[in-house]
Amino acid sequence: MTDITRSGFRAKSKFGKTGGKAVQYILIAIALFWTLAPIYWMLSTSFKSELEATRLDPTLFPEAPTIANYVGLAGSSMPFFQFFLNSVLSCLLAAIVAVIIAVPAAYALSRAKFRAANSVGYIILVVRMFPMVVLLAPLYLVLLNTGLLNTLFGLVVGYTTFGLPFAVWMLKGFIDAVPIEIEEAARVDGYPRWQVLLRIVIPLIYPGLITTGIFVLMEAWNNLIYPLTFITDINKQTLPAALVLTFTGQFKTDWGGMMAAATITTLPLMVAFFAVQRSMVRGLTAGSVTGT
Repeated sequence: MTDITRSGFRAKSKFGKTGGKAVQYILIAIALFWTLAPIYWMLSTSFKSELEATRLDPTLFPEAPTIANYVGLAGSSMPFFQFFLNSVLSCLLAAIVAVIIAVPAAYALSRAKFRAANSVGYIILVVRMFPMVVLLAPLYLVLLNTGLLNTLFGLVVGYTTFGLPFAVWMLKGFIDAVPIEIEEAARVDGYPRWQVLLRIVIPLIYPGLITTGIFVLMEAWNNLIYPLTFITDINKQTLPAALVLTFTGQFKTDWGGMMAAATITTLPLMVAFFAVQRSMVRGLTAGSVTGT
């Protein structure tokens, strides 16, 4: 009876493990479909003709695939590559500036000993939770009074303002993970505080810098409301706002051209993500456990 009971228990345990894995695979498949379905529809629509893309009964696969939408981006009067360059410059500068400012701020919050250190950190986190719309009017007035409205530099200021709290909070976690004994040894050797930061801390949190910069860049790249509000010259617009302004009209929307432009807009983010994927994983895991 004992052997039969044990074998039955093992069979149930094995069945339970198999059922658990099956549920996991089903959930993963649902998540993949939920994530990849819009990407597939974007790619599929970008290869459809104008008539097929606007049919009331949409087709899952292009009936007559064409690259006319991609050719139209280069041959049309729309300055698509200027939009692309504006996005690259503004978002890259915003990521660099945000990381440069966030490093000393995060270091001060992590290492400084004062009563309000935790309160300041939570205030920064609360500011990060503000919606973009809340910061829109103050930023607009600041840029208007400083003459930075309708300039790419003003757009960089807007991107940096919204991404800076996240960068500070994230880098603080990476700096907290650096053992304080390393810095104390450097201070004993005569290094001032700023050299400890530049020569000791920053090289150790390099994956965190890459991770934070990529996140800020991705957030700025997908930002729509800031360029629509701060930029009035169409030649200075970024890609997300340009797609809305140039492909949508009062009576018709060029879905094929918009999806082709959206595909090209998405590619740099995908390339950047996969290029620094290891650094991002290392950075996120390094900043998750203090003292490692």
